[in-house]
Parts: sequence; C-alpha cells; structure tokens
Amino acid sequence: MRMRETEKIWMNGDLVAWDDARIHVGTHGLHYGSGVFEGIRAYETPNGTAVFRLTDHLKRLENSAKLLGMLLPFSVDDLRAASHELIAVNGLPE
Repeated sequence: MRMRETEKIWMNGDLVAWDDARIHVGTHGLHYGSGVFEGIRAYETPNGTAVFRLTDHLKRLENSAKLLGMLLPFSVDDLRAASHELIAVNGLPE
C-alpha cells in the first residue's frame, strides 16, 4: 500500500512540508536499519476522525525505543498532541 502524501508531516517536533522533509545521509537508522515504528490508522466517523487506540500505539512505540536503547525525545502526551495537530493541519476533521 502506498503512503498518501499530505501537506505536512511532523518531524523532530516541527510541522514540515512533505517535500521539505529530509534526513541526513549519515543517519544511523539509514545505514544500520535501526528504528522503531507503529502503524496507526485513523477512520472517519459520524463524530469526526477517530485515531484507533492511539495511546496504546504510542506506549508501544515508547517501549520499543526503550528496548533498543533509543532516547525518545517526546513523551506519549507530546506525541498524542502532535498526532491530533497533524490531523488538523492536513485538513482532516478531528
């Protein structure tokens, strides 16, 4: 499944235009494949967009980072707020 391009992404704590998002060629994850991720889905409902089990996903992301000894510079609450901000800025209803 192809990722849908959006106007903005959230990168290192900032909203960045999709086309301006870049990582450095020396990034550890690029060379060694180290990284953690969660596949998170959002659904349209009669009450607006619902992110499925967002807190559970973010806690799992936090735990995965800890297991690999990675410093996650944002709290689960920060990531939750960023997720909602990203949904709003890209024109998706909350």
